[in-house]
Amino acid sequence: MTKQKGATSVLVISTLAMVVAFTCWAAISPLAVLLQKTYHLSATQKSILVAIPVLLGSVMRIPLGMATDRFGGRKVYSLLMLFLVIPAIGLANAHSYMAYVGWAFLLGMAGTSFAVGIASVSKWYPPNEQGLVLGITGMGNIGTAVAGFALPTIAKTSGISSAFWALVAPVVIAAVAIFLFTKDPVVSKKAQPASQQFAVMKNKMVWVLSLFYFVTFGGFVAFGNYLPSLLVDVFKITPIDAGMRAAGFVVLATLVRPIGGYLADKFGASKMLSLIFILLSACALILSVALSNIIAMTIACLLTAALVGIGNGTVFKLVPQYFPTTTGIVTGIVGAAGGIGGFFPPIVMGIIKDATGGYALGFVFLLVFTFSCLLVNGKLRRSAPNNIKMSSAS
Repeated sequence: MTKQKGATSVLVISTLAMVVAFTCWAAISPLAVLLQKTYHLSATQKSILVAIPVLLGSVMRIPLGMATDRFGGRKVYSLLMLFLVIPAIGLANAHSYMAYVGWAFLLGMAGTSFAVGIASVSKWYPPNEQGLVLGITGMGNIGTAVAGFALPTIAKTSGISSAFWALVAPVVIAAVAIFLFTKDPVVSKKAQPASQQFAVMKNKMVWVLSLFYFVTFGGFVAFGNYLPSLLVDVFKITPIDAGMRAAGFVVLATLVRPIGGYLADKFGASKMLSLIFILLSACALILSVALSNIIAMTIACLLTAALVGIGNGTVFKLVPQYFPTTTGIVTGIVGAAGGIGGFFPPIVMGIIKDATGGYALGFVFLLVFTFSCLLVNGKLRRSAPNNIKMSSAS
């Protein structure tokens, strides 16, 4: 397989569309403190509002990934972007907590852009280039930072409603660009029927990668979404300042993602993942005992950003390489696991905050998960010392 003509334009437009989609997916988070004050929400209620878009965006990655395999990224991606106009307008006109929860849930469809984008782009490039290329595609995650930078400022100057109206035009432009200026690749094998696609779920390595992505991408989503609220609560800084700091986390995690794919290409995914989980465990330990020290927290958070970004690129280098004809559904499954990994922590943190008055226990849970991943990966390395072995389900 060689790189197909037109691959570069698909890569660029798909990545930019993902930036827009992730801006929508993360739109609630930087505005959560303002919404909490407006509607007098508890920490748990605020956490639910922050987390709810992640739920639909995670679960629906599986059917959207399958649809991309069967119908092509051009149609699926453009229709997805058009759909996002509906909840964006709904949020712009919401006037109650439950209305925000309902529309935020639907806005979560933006998170499925990851499965659609990865499944689309992967088919244009040969396996030896996919680590770097899919890392570049995954940089669309930087939309989370765009939300953190832009939306609090818009809300402060023009109101919360204007922040959601600001999403509509970019979403429409992205939909039109995908439909008019991209095409689907020529593929040598047709997508498998749904029954055969679901058979891939019997492959244990799908679930191992899902566990790893639950921690790496889940950590990215959870930190990106909840850091603004945590920073305001612990250090009493302004929502705009907190949004900027959280955006810095997202930018770093996003920029290093292609490096993860490159290092996995060069040194092997298993070795990289072992190092990542060791260092993530250390960061979780530091955060659990030094949360009130802004210098220690900043250093630990920035290192965590780099590690989860590299980890995301490392995990997803493997998916299209070993599942070339079921990339969409495997991307959906693994991506769903990662999204769910970002759904629970904000809610857990809110509950812990209301119950204990602090957040330390939440980082203890992160330590447990990362260390568990280290043990699982260690077992895999003993059975396959050079790399993670994965039998193709194609």
